Amino acid sequence: MKNTPQDLELAIEGMTCASCVAHVERALSKVDGVESVSVNLATERAHLSVSREVLLESLVQKVEQAGYSAHLAPSTGASSEDEKREQERLALASHFKWSLFATLPVFVLEMGSHMVPAFHHWLMANLGIWNWIIQAVLTTIVMFGPGRVFYQKGLPALARMAPDMNSLVALGSVAAWGYSLVATFAPALLPEGTVNVYYEAAAVIVTLILLGRLLEANARGRTSEAIAQLVKLQPTTATRLVGGLPETIEIAQVRLGDLLLVRPGERIPLDGEIIDGSSFVDESMMTGESIPVSKTIGQEIIGGTLNANGALTYKVTKIGKDTLLARIIDLVETAQGAKLPIQALVDQITRWFVPMVMLVALLTFIVWLTLGPEPALSFALVNAVAVLIIACPCAMGLATPTSIMVGTGRAAAIGLLFRRGSALQGLAEVQTIAFDKTGTLTEGKPRLTNFEVASGFDKDHVLVLAATAEQHSEHPIAHALIEAANAARLPLGSLDSFEAIPGYGLRAQIAGQIVHIGADRLFTKLGIDLAVFSHMAAHLASEGKTPIYLAVDNKIAAVMALADSIKPGTPAALKSLHHLGFKIAMITGDNQRTANTIAKNLGIDVVVAEVLPEQKVAALKQLRAEHGAIAYVGDGINDAPALAEADLGLAIGTGSDIAIESADLILVSGDLQGVPKSIALARATMCNIKQNLFWAFAYNVALIPLAAGLAWPMFGILLSPMLAAGAMALSSVFVVTNALRLRHWQAKTEA
Repeated sequence: MKNTPQDLELAIEGMTCASCVAHVERALSKVDGVESVSVNLATERAHLSVSREVLLESLVQKVEQAGYSAHLAPSTGASSEDEKREQERLALASHFKWSLFATLPVFVLEMGSHMVPAFHHWLMANLGIWNWIIQAVLTTIVMFGPGRVFYQKGLPALARMAPDMNSLVALGSVAAWGYSLVATFAPALLPEGTVNVYYEAAAVIVTLILLGRLLEANARGRTSEAIAQLVKLQPTTATRLVGGLPETIEIAQVRLGDLLLVRPGERIPLDGEIIDGSSFVDESMMTGESIPVSKTIGQEIIGGTLNANGALTYKVTKIGKDTLLARIIDLVETAQGAKLPIQALVDQITRWFVPMVMLVALLTFIVWLTLGPEPALSFALVNAVAVLIIACPCAMGLATPTSIMVGTGRAAAIGLLFRRGSALQGLAEVQTIAFDKTGTLTEGKPRLTNFEVASGFDKDHVLVLAATAEQHSEHPIAHALIEAANAARLPLGSLDSFEAIPGYGLRAQIAGQIVHIGADRLFTKLGIDLAVFSHMAAHLASEGKTPIYLAVDNKIAAVMALADSIKPGTPAALKSLHHLGFKIAMITGDNQRTANTIAKNLGIDVVVAEVLPEQKVAALKQLRAEHGAIAYVGDGINDAPALAEADLGLAIGTGSDIAIESADLILVSGDLQGVPKSIALARATMCNIKQNLFWAFAYNVALIPLAAGLAWPMFGILLSPMLAAGAMALSSVFVVTNALRLRHWQAKTEA
């Protein structure tokens, strides 16, 4: 079987810690044609970029040689992976239960003997050596029954010179168990005073680590809840109208153009356009907006949203992977599988971590054996085992990906879609936010507020020329002029020719007359004098209106003013951004006076006006040079280059597909409050990641020396291998649980 795409994703099984991630990445990177590999411990996926055709079998073989298994990752929303993880969780629960059942008698027999003298005397009198034999049998059952996974994976990894966490557990528990067997059945081989058993340490180590993995599996199951909830949104059936009669069919049978009926209280199966009926639709799971949206004939509806109170008939316009819901799921999965730049440091450390721990354990054994008090051999064994068990690369491997999974999942739930998980770190680090004006800060629906003609021109005739020239244009100005002509009941003429002049305006020929419409820069370029309207234009610009000029046969004929309403959420969103400490810029094609007026009203710090679409990239570069890392918020086709150039691009979800594809983050609802929300969430996620990394590293920095016995000379304190196993298990659980706090994150961005 061959796979030829540029990007390939594999599902990896058998990884337990950050060392496993490093081993899989190293194995896959050795395959010819693989340009880059990124393995995610939390999602158990490997994302590969390949430069040419690569055999899937060769990739799987390399992973298997490294001690793991791999297969092509299933399609978006596939439930087989969830079922497999649930089966693994149930198996872990069973293993822990039987391990605990066998470990408790060992713990009671050994620790009870140490803590209760009367119990010790009773055991010696009634069981004698059978006390140790019973412990040996039960401990062996624990280790090679429920705990066999540690030896099946850890010992071969050790033989391959690629040790992982399983290797540490295997070495530590086997050392304690093996020493105890010698003390039980061949005590003469040991020095006098060192005949002790540590069965309870070996058994408890295995049991506690199984408990830690079970708790971790339970917690990790909740990190991907966002995708599970999104998948559940799409109904499995739909009601199709055929000849006016309804029939229930599977969702996979629906085709483009089919007419579907959605009754009150039902979920909308697929994206489409309403052709009959009206209702309120709850789009909260898509956009984060809790208030239902009014929908009527001609409006688009989104698959997965909830129809509230009216029956709707609509035509299907998107199916399969083209629907918004499928795209959202795909974006969330992609973001959750990403690696942040901060992860690079973690990867470098964990690659050498396990071998270093084994070296520390060996040095600990040698130092205690040569310099320690009697019985030196016992002290050396206990402390070396404690070092092996306490060191937990699991927490380091989970620190970043679990926070990304929960953070991006929470973002999706409130209408913020990260196309790249790494955008979380980038967004938390930007210092300046630049906005496009039309359609971003404003509604993008300007209305004609002023229309003044020059001496010698008829107002109605000029308005007809203007509306006729714009009648085939999709620009907001065109809609405003046509609406004005319709309101005055003026019939439109026919176009002889039409030419758009990007960034300037247009040229049209109507009934033999040449008409130019555009901003002042168009007429400067044409050499047409605008002096007759200079005072009027200045007055209009001072009111925040955009003056647009019209010339007939190269003579200035009219100046018109367009006013575009500020979006209701814009002032509050900009205020929130100022509260978060950002400098705000606006990049617009408007003339300088109009732009300055709007900026003053909104409290914008930096204005870059009279910019052509192709000049937005240069403007962004200049702003970055002056103010540091910059994010750009836009919605139109002409914003795509700027969105790609910015350190972070944020696209309004109601904008063009090209803009959305160029962005790093999509605001699904189009509400600008999503900008401060996304930044606040990115900061919260990065803070959560840093907390996790601090815990993971501080835990090892503090406890490995303690396990090695450094506190013994001053305080007489040694760390029991049992306590080490408990601390190790809890470290991973702590990291995942801390990440899960982001599921309930709420924005607090207002000043």
